[in-house]
Amino acid sequence: MGRIVRLFLEQGLLRAKIDEYLAQNFYVAGYSGVDIIKTGLGTRIHIYAERPALIIGRRGSTIKRLQQIFETVFGIENPQIAVSQPENPELDARVQAFRIVRALEMGYHFRRVAFAALRRIMANGAVGVEIKLSGKLRRERARFEKYRAGKVYKAGQIVDELVDRASAQALLPKGVIGVEVIIVKSGKPGDYIRIKSPDEVEDIVRKIREELGAETEKKEGTEEVEEVSEVGEVQG
Repeated sequence: MGRIVRLFLEQGLLRAKIDEYLAQNFYVAGYSGVDIIKTGLGTRIHIYAERPALIIGRRGSTIKRLQQIFETVFGIENPQIAVSQPENPELDARVQAFRIVRALEMGYHFRRVAFAALRRIMANGAVGVEIKLSGKLRRERARFEKYRAGKVYKAGQIVDELVDRASAQALLPKGVIGVEVIIVKSGKPGDYIRIKSPDEVEDIVRKIREELGAETEKKEGTEEVEEVSEVGEVQG
């Protein structure tokens, strides 16, 4: 294994460990993700969360504790932590999964929570959404329920382009409830179809007729030149 390959593997493993630690300890804050960038002055760690104040803490107390943990446990030199909200929390699958987890742990009925999240996500411009809950939902026997709205992609390149997927676990007295959220964001996938308006169709037909007319005139002009050339050759 080359040195560069080993370096990338170590960086990926470190990011996965930090991501798992933050997800387990800050899901109440609506943790979304983390970016780790090494600079000449140290390591910049940018944390994204729905409620950044819960990660910052009073007078930065939680941030200071995180800096010590990153240095001692994860071996990061001079960590510089920044916290902000994700670009659109309503279309962030991880934020929505942790919202559902918090609601379930507060005692709300799972179907009410799922349908509320479904409506909220679709109202914010999602193309499709799927929420899956699994575990001891009503009885002692484990089962799962799936809720879907819009168009949800499960395979193909479109999954990498527009689909955001996340999972979380709600710890309840009767057991663990698994939560999976799939959100399809707005965009133009390969099978995107839009019906043109009558005005657009008329414009297209007019342009085609103009192009055909121009080609016909050009062709007739070329034939006339050829006929004149042939007559000149005969007379000569």
